[in-house]
Amino acid sequence: MPALNVEFSERELEDLRQIAKERGTSMKALVREAAAADIARHRALQEGAEAFRSFFTAHAEEFAAAFPEDEPPAARGEAA
Repeated sequence: MPALNVEFSERELEDLRQIAKERGTSMKALVREAAAADIARHRALQEGAEAFRSFFTAHAEEFAAAFPEDEPPAARGEAA
């Protein structure tokens, strides 16, 4: 299994030790869980952004009609 060596300051290591102890887990498991949670969060944000872009694109004309002041000047027939 691939591995990654990560450097921490002494303060960070002490904090990690304390948190792992409080949670009754190992430092390795704690750091892996944190990384996995961040990966999942990142993927969810990417998926949400893509869903928003798709929705916005599919309803662009409705948004333009509802919020004409937010349209670029060229789209409103005005000079830039």
